[in-house]
This record gives sequence, structure tokens and C-alpha cells, in this order.
Amino acid sequence: MLFRHFEALIDVFKASPDVEPPPGLLPFYAHYLRQVWPLMLAVLVVGFFAALIEVALFSFLGRLIDMAQATPSAAFFDQYHGELLWMLLVVLLIRPLVFGLHDLLANQAISPSLTNLIRWQNHRYVLQQSLSFFHNDFAGRIAQRIMQTGPALRDSAMQVVDALWHVLVYAGSALYLFAAADLRLMLPLSLWLAGYCLLLWYFVPRIKNRSARASAARSKLMGRVVDGYSNVTTLKLFAHTREEEGYAREAMQELLDKVRLQTRTVTALDFSVTCLNGLLIATTASLALWLWSQALISSGAIALAVGLVIRINGMAEWIMWVVNGIFENVGTVQDGMRTIVQPRQVLDQPHAEPLRVSQGTVHFEHIHFHYGKPGGVIAGFDLRVRPGEKIGLVGPSGAGKSTLVSLLLRLYDLQDGRILIDGQDIATVTQESLRAQIGVVTQDCSLLHRSIRDNLRYGKPDASDAELLEAVRKARADAFIPLLDDGQGGRGFDARVGERGVKLSGGQRQRIAIARVLLKDAPILVLDEATSALDSEVEAAIQESLDTLMQGKTVIAIAHRLSTIARLDRLVVIDQGRIVETGSHRQLIERGGLYARLWQHQTGGFVGVE
Repeated sequence: MLFRHFEALIDVFKASPDVEPPPGLLPFYAHYLRQVWPLMLAVLVVGFFAALIEVALFSFLGRLIDMAQATPSAAFFDQYHGELLWMLLVVLLIRPLVFGLHDLLANQAISPSLTNLIRWQNHRYVLQQSLSFFHNDFAGRIAQRIMQTGPALRDSAMQVVDALWHVLVYAGSALYLFAAADLRLMLPLSLWLAGYCLLLWYFVPRIKNRSARASAARSKLMGRVVDGYSNVTTLKLFAHTREEEGYAREAMQELLDKVRLQTRTVTALDFSVTCLNGLLIATTASLALWLWSQALISSGAIALAVGLVIRINGMAEWIMWVVNGIFENVGTVQDGMRTIVQPRQVLDQPHAEPLRVSQGTVHFEHIHFHYGKPGGVIAGFDLRVRPGEKIGLVGPSGAGKSTLVSLLLRLYDLQDGRILIDGQDIATVTQESLRAQIGVVTQDCSLLHRSIRDNLRYGKPDASDAELLEAVRKARADAFIPLLDDGQGGRGFDARVGERGVKLSGGQRQRIAIARVLLKDAPILVLDEATSALDSEVEAAIQESLDTLMQGKTVIAIAHRLSTIARLDRLVVIDQGRIVETGSHRQLIERGGLYARLWQHQTGGFVGVE
């Protein structure tokens, strides 16, 4: 019950503004830590009292020696029983309670919850990045940075709040106790503190910079390794195991070199602190003994001084590793910020309204688009698709057909022009509502590494089992799904399909994708090479299902296999991002233009054949 109370102090999944984290390091830390500031303050206060109790134990030790020397043994307990009971109370009750409260705050309240709060908010932000964001980086590196930033930020913040604060209180209390015994006892500790700060001033920036480089190299290695695993089929098909080993080895060698530079700095700092600590113990003990020999301090003061500096020696060694850990974690956070702190390229406008589709008219109105390269991929494209009309986009590879689909889904923003659906500019409506009104079956029907049922319910999350079965039957997937076995206990609809659906054939993946769109039942339908992975027999079998799917919908279909779209209401021929022909199949054949040449190539007029 006590554990649950502390574990519930941070709501990991609380409602929070979905905003870009600030770019600066300190503002980035503050963005997350201000959400849990009462707990961080509590750790600070409890740490203060924990440090005072630790110093008080050494003060008690010195006091105990002085009392024992000044009092006959027979009268010792009678004279000091009150003070001894107070010492016992501190050791047996107050100290365990304070340290226990500290552990509950650090380990139960903050450690797991703050880590996952940071991960959750970063994941939410990155998940809504534009498509180009994910195309420009390794998926493994993005995931690595999301996963490692949370614990690194938490650890470095806790080490500053807890460990460094503890040492400051400890050193300040020690100086006070030394001054109470004899002001001269403060001199070795004061010089040590100055020397210790100088060492940190020299070494810490170097540790920080080298830790950041090591973290970047670590993310690079992770990206390369995951990239190889994700494309292991290609690796084996081309027999490139040696090349892949070399690719990973290069990144691993870079990481090794940068970690070695980091550890050299740490070793140099460790040696320097050890020498400084030896000087502190020797000078403090020598000075204390000299003052005692001059009858200026008691023997208890010797025990207090030597005991405290030995304890400080141990803490100095510990704090060195803490400082190293802090800046190693800061370097990891800085590396993570390279991915996390990037503005989204495609944003909903403030107060964007949901898209409402009543008819399904689609109008590409003089649009211009390029992928950040000179020259337009789409230049001045203008096309109006009437409600319920079924058009086919035709053209050679690279003509811009799939780009038009991406623009309709607003995966990218236009450079100029507008795309209207029932008169509503898609740039002014919410992206979620836009994509909810468009069903898409793409050429690359990759699936999620989940069960068949979970993949189907992406089309309609609340679909009943009866609706699933009907969609599967219409997509002609009911013959193979009951036979699936993932080798891990999942069968039929519960079978997991592997990463990107690799456990299924191309045709099976595409039929699952078609069933998913059947469930979605959106008023606008996009078929981007929807039957490209099916053989002619299977394609013919599900053509009736596609005809049923297209009824009452506005349809935009892309296909290199022209026979699959020849029966559509209108064909639009595109070349270099512009419309060069439009009409029915028969009209375009009679015209003898680009479409006729493409049709001739597919029906017998191959290169070299007259």
C-alpha cells in the first residue's frame, strides 16, 4: 500500500500539451522537471536532513570519546543516559526513517515514473512528425534516442539534486564542526575544496564533450545494426554478410575510439583526486595531532577530524564517478535532443476543423510540389474528380502518380496551390480527420508486427468478429488465415505476422490490406498498385470484391498493369508531374499518344518486336 502510494505520485500518461520541447539544454531539462518539481524539492529537503544526520554521527563519536575520558566509568551511564538515549533514537529510528523516505521518493516515486513520462511525451511528439523525418534517419536510431533520453535525464537530474547537494551539506557541516574545535582545522579542508573544484573545472567540460561524442557514436552504431537486421533478407540475397560486418565494424570502431578518449579523461581525474585526498588525510591528521599535543583540542576532536576527512575522502571518490555519470548522461540527453527537438514539418492549423465529406469531390487546384530539390516534381497540376467518379492515374515511373497520393493524404505540404475535398482545403482541416475519410491500399502493404486481428482492426478498431470475417471473405483471405501458425502459439486470427508482415507472402499481405480498407469503408478510396503482388488468378478472384469496395465511392487508382484500370470511368495520363492526356481507355487508344504506347508495350509491342 505504501509503495503504491508513492508510485502513484507521478501520472505518467497525464494530459499534457503536445508541444515541441525547447532546444536549449537547460530549458529541455526544465520542460520535464517542472512537471514533477514538488517531488524534486522533497528529495532536496530530505537529502539535506540525511546529510546532517551523517555528519551528526561523527560529531557524536567525538563527543563520546570526550565523555568517556572525562567521566569515571561507574558514573558514565548515570551522568549521560539522556544524551546516550538521544544518540540511540537518532541511529535506530530517525536515521532509518529519513533514509527510507529518501529511497521511497527516489526509487518508487521518481525513478520509473519520470523516466517513462519523458519517454511517453517524446514518443507522442515524434510519432506525429512528418514522413520525411522518418525517411531521413534510421528507425533504430530514432527509437534508441527516445528510449535512452528518459533515463539519462532522470539520472543526471537526480545526481545533481541528491548526490551533489549531499556533498555540499556534508562539506559545509564538516567545516562548521572543525571551526568549533579549532579554526586552524578548517585550513586543510578549505584548500582541498579549492583544489577539488579546480580539478572539476578542468576535467568536467572535457568529460561532457567526449561523452556527447560517444553517445552520438553509440546511436550511429545502433542505427546501422538495426538497419541490417531490418533488411536481413536483402543482405542474404546479395550474399553481403562480410560487407555488412564491415559496415557495423566501422561504427563500432568509432564508438570504441570515442569511449576510450572518454575513459582516459576519467582515469586522469581519478588519479588526481586520489592524490589530493591523500594530502587531505595526511595534513588534517598531522594538524589535529599537533593541536592536541599543544592541549588546544581534545582527543575527541582528533577522532572527529580524522573520521570526517576519511569519510570525505570516500565521498570524493564517489562524487567523481557521480560527476562522470552526470555528464555522460548529459551527453546522452544532448544526443537524444538531435532527434526529439525538431519542428514538425506538417502541422494542423490552429483551430483546424474536422473534414466533413458529403459527396466526395476531389480537386487538385494548380498544385506545385517538390521534395526540396530544384525543379518541380508536380508543377501546375489541375484535376477535378467528381463525386463517385473512378479515375485511373497512368504514366511512366517517376511521373508523380504516388506523389499525388501522398499530397492528397497531406503527408507533405504543397509549395503552391490547393487540394480541396468537397470544397474544404485539406491544409485547413485536421490530419486525423482527413486520413480517416480516405481508404488506401498501397503497393507496399507492410503490416504491423501484431496479430492478423490487430492488423485488420486498424481499419475499424471497434469491429466485431462478424465484421472481420465478412471483410476477410470479401478480400478472399478466408482460405489462408485459418491455416496460419506463427510458431509461438498464435493461430489463425491470433497469428503474429512478423516485422512488416514478413511471415506472409506478398499476395497474402495485400489481401489483408484490402480487408482492412473494406472495414474502414471510407468515402474516398485510393488504390496505389493495389493488386501488384497478386497473380492473375487471385487478382481475378478479388476483382469482384474491389468492384464492391468501389461502389458509391470516389476512387483514384494507380496501376502499371493497365488492364486493371482500363474499365474505370476516366484515365488521366501523367508525365513529369503534368497531365498530358485524359479520356476513356478507348479514346486514348484511338488517340495514339503516350497511353497507347504504354498499352502496346504491355500487350505485345515489346522493344525489338515490330
